[in-house]
Amino acid sequence: MADEIVFYTHPMSRGRVARWMLEEVGQPYRTEIVEYGPAMKGPEYLAINPMGKVPALRHGEIVVTECAAICAYLADVFPEAGLAPASGDALRGPYYRWLFFAAGPLDAAASNHALGFAVPEGRERMMGYGTYGDVMNTLERAVEGREYLVGDRFSAADLYLGSHLGFGMQFGAIEKRPAFQRYWARLADRPAAVRARAIDDALVPAPGG
Repeated sequence: MADEIVFYTHPMSRGRVARWMLEEVGQPYRTEIVEYGPAMKGPEYLAINPMGKVPALRHGEIVVTECAAICAYLADVFPEAGLAPASGDALRGPYYRWLFFAAGPLDAAASNHALGFAVPEGRERMMGYGTYGDVMNTLERAVEGREYLVGDRFSAADLYLGSHLGFGMQFGAIEKRPAFQRYWARLADRPAAVRARAIDDALVPAPGG
């Protein structure tokens, strides 16, 4: 019997990214909704993720936290889904590059931008991402005129980086450059992305509920 996949999430969280990845993988999984507040910071869930954050994934006895790690893990454990270049493939390098570019420089730069923080002039070397402009320009070059980041097929790197773009543009953390909008529009129409959004949207608590 295959190990059960248990997905800990909340519909108003970055768990939406991991949900999309699970839908792309196509394996059965069970969802555990973890409410913000005492449940997410309580001992039962802290035993899964000591950070007290969602999402988290339990696959048999293996626990994986952090969205990028969940995406990379699922792509490797279920290679039949075709969501990562094979080990030893030359495309593995750029695949890792853009997956972790999104998890590091892009996430940090967009979060700081949303909070109104700008790196003081002359202090750019202290930041892992340099400046917000550096990150946006690098990202634009990566997606301009391309359907996918790595080779000629969709991968977990597209899913994860694209999710950052979609959420970032929606909430003003990332500029709405035409190259970003074109790239994200293609990804957002994928059947698995549409299914994942519908599942999470249905789980969002009603106002005042």
